[in-house]
Amino acid sequence: MFRKTTCLSAIFLLPFTLHLVQPCHGEETAARKTKPLIDLKSQISEKRLLPTSEQVSVTQDTAASALVVKIQPGKEGYPGLHITPEVDSWDLSEFGHIEARIVNTGKKDLSFVLRVDGKADGADFTSNTESVTIKPGETRTAKVIFGFTYGYKPAMKPNPAAISRIVCFSSKSEVEKSFRIETLEAAGPAGETPPVIPANVRTKPEKGVILGSGVALDAKQLEAKDGVQAAIEGASLKLSYLAGTKPQEVVLKPLIGRWDLRDAFEVKVKVKNTGTAAVMPKVKITSNGGPTDSISPSAPLQPGAETVIAVPFASAIPWQGIKGLEKTSWEGQPGTGTKFTSDAVSGVSLSTSPADAPQSLLVTEIVAGVPVYPEMPEWLGKRPPVDGDWEMTFKEEFDGTTLDESKWRIYTENYWDKRSHFSKNNVVLGGGVVKLHYEKKTGFHNDDPNGKKTDYATGFLDTYGKWVQRYGYFEARMKLTKAPGLWPAFWLMPDRGVAAGPQWKRADTGNGGMEFDVMEYLGRWGPFRYNIAMHWDGYGKEHKQTGTTTIYFLPDKDGFITAGVLWTPGLIVYYANGKEIARWESPKVSTVQSDIMFTNVS
Repeated sequence: MFRKTTCLSAIFLLPFTLHLVQPCHGEETAARKTKPLIDLKSQISEKRLLPTSEQVSVTQDTAASALVVKIQPGKEGYPGLHITPEVDSWDLSEFGHIEARIVNTGKKDLSFVLRVDGKADGADFTSNTESVTIKPGETRTAKVIFGFTYGYKPAMKPNPAAISRIVCFSSKSEVEKSFRIETLEAAGPAGETPPVIPANVRTKPEKGVILGSGVALDAKQLEAKDGVQAAIEGASLKLSYLAGTKPQEVVLKPLIGRWDLRDAFEVKVKVKNTGTAAVMPKVKITSNGGPTDSISPSAPLQPGAETVIAVPFASAIPWQGIKGLEKTSWEGQPGTGTKFTSDAVSGVSLSTSPADAPQSLLVTEIVAGVPVYPEMPEWLGKRPPVDGDWEMTFKEEFDGTTLDESKWRIYTENYWDKRSHFSKNNVVLGGGVVKLHYEKKTGFHNDDPNGKKTDYATGFLDTYGKWVQRYGYFEARMKLTKAPGLWPAFWLMPDRGVAAGPQWKRADTGNGGMEFDVMEYLGRWGPFRYNIAMHWDGYGKEHKQTGTTTIYFLPDKDGFITAGVLWTPGLIVYYANGKEIARWESPKVSTVQSDIMFTNVS
């Protein structure tokens, strides 16, 4: 007898503020203001220079005004050096970044990482990190701008007036590494922002129009390959393909950076056969992550004929995990799923099937948009997507006036972010839904005056200790936030019961247990994309995971998604609005009863 949960309504509705940064401040060129964080000409207390392990040694060369760091081969994942201030923290409020001039004195390329730690608004601690690769004998400067991290992406900003630690480290290695720190200083103006990197620029085409009336193209946007002739003709593209057996392609690219099409679900391309031979056009959309499927009309386009080719971001063949996977991999089986990232679109590829005669196309329109929302399957919310004898084991419509505490907890530890606390006031019931409401509101975690105090409040729900099930079909109907920076999720987590011992044993994702991320969403992905994942073998050094971050879906007419998972021995299948989107077959699939959980953190 299989079992089921169904029709669980959970809305994630969130207020948000959009902060726009100003263009980069130029640094002073005549008199560059800096502040050394360590005096390399004088002896520095050993208490301020702390190796991360016995693999690391640090010596000071006062004559050369430098620190010499050597890292021996070993098991440490991130060997390096912690540098601390003379007092509790450095006050760098007059500056915009910290930089270190590093010389690679080793014999191999050095991956050098500079991390800046400090207190942040709404959190006890945060860090910003950047890295550089330095060749043997080469000198390079690593630079961390406050409020930016890992390629100068916006991040939580440590308070420049309360910087508590600088960490200089590298990666695990089987050979000796060594480097010299020649300077470590604060510089740049307060409020500094990174320079614009062209590849990081994102442009949203107005009304989704990439090619068409009102859009001025530049010849630089055309990349013609293998002898194809491509020309701008008014608001259209004129393409001429050579006869032959070799594939030929033209790519229309953004003028700078990438197109941001996260608010779209597909791209429609209108083409006309202007030649004398039939043409089978092919269109795909390329991105930083990878391309979409290549789409063609159902039949060759005859001379003079015109058609519209719709290229969906979702793959025609759902993602399938690698069978019997024994280690972490975010790859699927070849030919399944997609890696397309709609927020970083690099081009529209236009090609044809090879032919004996020359072929010509006129592309008159390329528009990113959203198709008509589909009708939902009749069975959705009523039964599982597969036949069988099913028993309803859990049903929650949130149609009461108070939350059913026999089913739900609203308090637990916050393992997911450092700035939010859980509060009963942010679990809002009404109108047949429950809202996990995220807001800027100072309070104590779990509404406990002895709990951690943070500046943001959110709601939490799970059935830990109240309801669990092993195997079956689990389903929830949800409306997702559009706010960037938020991270709502629908999970299944192991709960072996009180007899298993303390919480860490009860909820262990090792020993046959598994974390199922049925729906995990980032607001910055836009309204049509989320990820699914599976984590097993615990969260320590043996931790393993698989899944995909590029699940594309269309909500129902009311803006809801119904995310479901079918869990059977050795097999897990994921669904979005009744359509299969992913599956994984493996003996690693959980055998441990699990509870339902909803989070909405940042």
